[in-house]
Amino acid sequence: MNDSPSLEFPAGFVWGAATSAYQIEGAWNADGKGESVWDRFAATPGKIADGRDGRTACDHYRLWREDLDLMASLNLRAYRFSISWPRILPEGSGSVNAAGLDFYDRLVDGMLERGIRPFATLFHWDLPQRLEDSGGWTDRATVDAFVRYVDLATRRLGDRVKDWMTHNEPWVVAFCGHLFGVHAPGREDLRTALAAAHGILLSHGRAVPVIRANCPKARVGIVHNLEWVESASDRVEDRAAAMRHDGAFNRWFLDPVFGKGYPGDMLAWYDGVAPKVEPGDLEAMAAPLDFLGVNYYTRRVIAHDPEGRGDKGRAVLAARQVYWPFVPRAEFDEWEVAPEGLYRTLLRVQREYAPAAMYVTENGTSWPDEPGPDGQIHDLLRIRYVARHAAAVRQAIDDGAQVKGYFLWSLMDNFEWGFGFTKRFGIVHVDYATGRRLVKDSGRWYAALAAANAFPLADANATR
Repeated sequence: MNDSPSLEFPAGFVWGAATSAYQIEGAWNADGKGESVWDRFAATPGKIADGRDGRTACDHYRLWREDLDLMASLNLRAYRFSISWPRILPEGSGSVNAAGLDFYDRLVDGMLERGIRPFATLFHWDLPQRLEDSGGWTDRATVDAFVRYVDLATRRLGDRVKDWMTHNEPWVVAFCGHLFGVHAPGREDLRTALAAAHGILLSHGRAVPVIRANCPKARVGIVHNLEWVESASDRVEDRAAAMRHDGAFNRWFLDPVFGKGYPGDMLAWYDGVAPKVEPGDLEAMAAPLDFLGVNYYTRRVIAHDPEGRGDKGRAVLAARQVYWPFVPRAEFDEWEVAPEGLYRTLLRVQREYAPAAMYVTENGTSWPDEPGPDGQIHDLLRIRYVARHAAAVRQAIDDGAQVKGYFLWSLMDNFEWGFGFTKRFGIVHVDYATGRRLVKDSGRWYAALAAANAFPLADANATR
């Protein structure tokens, strides 16, 4: 830090970093682990941008001790990780793989030994392939299997892990995986996507009381990726398109979790393909939560799409995204750098859903980071990005949002799903050929922030 005025955060604010199992662990079939949908999808030619997969990833399964030491050296006192379902139940149900449970036992103990608070995500997209072969999230048997898996994991780890998240980003699993076909399992059908979303939300609701029974002091939540949605103009058709995008992306997943059922305008829009809701489903989905996890990366400016409403792709909403040339974008070209969208999203969620607490469970940016002539990585753009979004969080807290912590995505560069290893989100660089970790300038900046619970205001004021 320096002598400029600082932006301080409330006492006890949690600073952490996030990862997921498939993206970093590797060891895809080691010690009895079963095949996941991402193992199958990534092995299918043409599905991953660079033709690679997560078989080795960051080799975290072998290097976890070094990685925890690295977190401790960065002053991280919280770590959001995910548990691999097929590492514990290789076929999704049936026989338990003791070696898988043992790995997470050691990992959690290692965190606690280093003063790192574990935040566990139970499902971060790696569905056991055997369950997908039987229908995946469109089959209610998968809901039952998830509840059993949650019971096993929380019985084993719940004496030490107190912060649990059932699912990460149900929208991505449902729509990217079952409508757009760009994520596992690679399906492309709207009815299937909506059925998968229903199965995921139902499994969440049914798992919450199981977690509470196994971990009486548990804090339980779910993680949704949310966007701030704006209309491209005041035209009636553009405002309607923006409302539909918000309905499909945000409200379809928030409303049921907070006891409002599915939004009526979207049920009308999805007429004929909406999921079958059985008695008790909506009540189960609305199981009381202790917090909401918010993943935020960008906002969307939406206009009406006169080409109509097909049954695949973005045309399903008769809406299209508009890019304004004066707004900066990250390396993900469709992602605007819009920290004010995070501020508005947090306040909107607080106002409309009143969660007891929120955590920003993912926020970060990708740049093509490589060591310079001095052997270091000077990623000033990432520092500016994180500072501006952290400042947005601080302002949201001042204005009434109950935000209790921030988890940067990601601790280290890793397998970025359909993009393979072509995107780097980490504050720690990973040489995928050697496994060598190298802390970037942003990692040192974030370590100072975590230690001080504050950062220089000048870092947030810089535009680039």
